[in-house]
Amino acid sequence: MAKSLTLPQVDFQKIADEFRYLNPNDPGAWPLIPKVVILAGWFLAVLIAGWWFVWSDQLTELETKEQEEQTLRQQYLEKKRQAINLDLYTQQLADIDRSFGALLKQLPNKSEIESLLIEINQAGLGRGLQFELFRPGNEEFKDFYAEMPIAVRINGTYHDIGAFAADIAKLPRIVTLNNIAITPMKDGGLLTLDATTKTFRYLDDEEVARQKKALQGAKK
Repeated sequence: MAKSLTLPQVDFQKIADEFRYLNPNDPGAWPLIPKVVILAGWFLAVLIAGWWFVWSDQLTELETKEQEEQTLRQQYLEKKRQAINLDLYTQQLADIDRSFGALLKQLPNKSEIESLLIEINQAGLGRGLQFELFRPGNEEFKDFYAEMPIAVRINGTYHDIGAFAADIAKLPRIVTLNNIAITPMKDGGLLTLDATTKTFRYLDDEEVARQKKALQGAKK
């Protein structure tokens, strides 16, 4: 038959007496159990003190550094992506500059406005139209250009008026027809065109500076 195992009896009273009669001046003579318990207590106290005074701050700093690492990594990836696409961005900017320059060339400067008005008038006369009204209005200033409205009233056939509108669209400068109203005349089967023709010119450096100053003054 197998022998049953019996656990050793622990004499708690004896252990308590060993702790009760410890001589603090002679630790070397202490019994084994008090030595082990006290050493374990000191070890645990050192761990807690280290955590409280040293490791806690270090772990917080480590967490902060890890977050900074993630931020720097994202910044690096973003800058890398920008560097990869730099040539594309440069090409797009060059294309935009060329497009803007081409549009800007379609705007006359101050000295060219008079010749443009003559071109508009000649476009109507070349189609056999009769001008009852050709009255330039006051310029309206924008950021870098000025808009000049011209009130016109023209008499002619439907075909000639349509051809005049097409000629206006083909001018090398930007000219638009706005607020168009066409009414039949009483005699001859002709039509009357009332419209506002708008042309634009770009501002010179002095005018741009004056415009910016005026806008800043209005904001204040």
